[in-house]
Amino acid sequence: MSEEKNEEFYDKLKTQLQDTSLWPSEYLYKFIVPTNAKEIKQIESIFDNLGAVITTKKSKNGKYTSVSINVRMKNPDAVIEKYKEVGREVKGVISL
Repeated sequence: MSEEKNEEFYDKLKTQLQDTSLWPSEYLYKFIVPTNAKEIKQIESIFDNLGAVITTKKSKNGKYTSVSINVRMKNPDAVIEKYKEVGREVKGVISL
């Protein structure tokens, strides 16, 4: 995704989060990464010390792993910052 489309997406997400939740609030992140312990560990480390509940599940053929993270976030900006951080740090990640 281009940088401009990224910002447009995050602006829209921020508006939706502001309109649908009272903050601080629980938020469920979902990511898909190629099954590789290094990438999964990177995602987990980004959410360290936040009290996140992290679950992983391999795809049927084992090529990909979905990572679900349920965590209490203080505001929409904090939610978006974590998406951006994962996108920068983790190779091949898909954010859902």
